[in-house]
Amino acid sequence: MTAFVIIAAVALVVQMAVMIGLYKATRSAEERIVALVPKVESMLPKLEAMLPKIEATLPQVEKFIAVSHTTIDQVRQQVLEITGKSSEILSLVHVQVGRVDEVMADASHRARVQLERAEMVIEDSLSRAQQTIGVVHSGVMRPLREIQGVTAGVKAAVTFLAKGSRANVNQITHDEEMFI
Repeated sequence: MTAFVIIAAVALVVQMAVMIGLYKATRSAEERIVALVPKVESMLPKLEAMLPKIEATLPQVEKFIAVSHTTIDQVRQQVLEITGKSSEILSLVHVQVGRVDEVMADASHRARVQLERAEMVIEDSLSRAQQTIGVVHSGVMRPLREIQGVTAGVKAAVTFLAKGSRANVNQITHDEEMFI
């Protein structure tokens, strides 16, 4: 948006320079014509002889002056239109930049809030997962180990009773190592 504002401002300055150049050119032409009037009057006798020729060119000069004034008026109107449009564009750009700034601030704030919420959800999920693991460990694994121990004892008793004889030392050591 800033680039368009700069381009519009540069265009406005260029057109102003053109207008000033046209104004100075017509002013200098007018000054030269005014400076020539005394010389023309001194040459009046000669010019009277040339009067028919001058009268023939007079409408062209008047037409040139009229065209110059018309051109200056048109350029002045165009500059005013361009100035007005440039001002409108600048005000629209200013409003749009303000809106974009508001949107960016709002989006930044919302993103920050959402990140905080996500962090809270993740922390809550992790703490619940840890609690669940603790409950599974203490509520399920401990009884399973106890049942496994009781089962191993019952198995050893059944094996002992089924064999009817005493086990050798190697077998007892091996069984104890497995149990521990």
